[in-house]
Amino acid sequence: MSAPGGGRLRLAVLVSGSGRSLANLLERINAGQLAAEVGLVVASRSGLRSEVNARRAGVPVAVIPRAGRDPAAWSSAVFNACREAQAGLVVMAGWLHLLPIPASFAGRVVNIHPALLPAFGGRGFHGDHVHRAVLDRGCTVSGCTVHLVDDEYDHGRILLQRTVPVLPDDTVASLGARVFAAECLLLPETIARFAAGNLP
Repeated sequence: MSAPGGGRLRLAVLVSGSGRSLANLLERINAGQLAAEVGLVVASRSGLRSEVNARRAGVPVAVIPRAGRDPAAWSSAVFNACREAQAGLVVMAGWLHLLPIPASFAGRVVNIHPALLPAFGGRGFHGDHVHRAVLDRGCTVSGCTVHLVDDEYDHGRILLQRTVPVLPDDTVASLGARVFAAECLLLPETIARFAAGNLP
């Protein structure tokens, strides 16, 4: 485990989907653009593309579905795996589930969200659902947020945000692509600043 300000930060990345954010992190790490290492990927179910890609990259994967566990037991299983992997920071990158955060990981779990929280956050607001809501509201600006995770959806303290314009002819797909490009910059920046101990 690496403490803030102490060299390469060891990450555990939690995924529930295709793992585009995970792929972005691995690419930047391999290119020497991010002083971190992914020590573990936790998948919420088997058969995810993110799981396959992580294994191809040589990253250990733990598939930990809820599978009838109550929230506390599921949280214990997930964070015990993160602890065994000596993760200094847990990154929810497309993780779609509410997961209680144990006291030992308080302040060390972050989530990337495809909107400018506190707007367009909460249960059910993920992926295209967020972008559709932004367009339906007639917003002229959107973006992404990295925040600390607590025991409510998209609720913890905001760390960093990036904005993008919403264009008059945007579709869900075009806005989503622009927001994801911003996410690809914001999440590595947050991780680097966490490792250096200079987050706000």
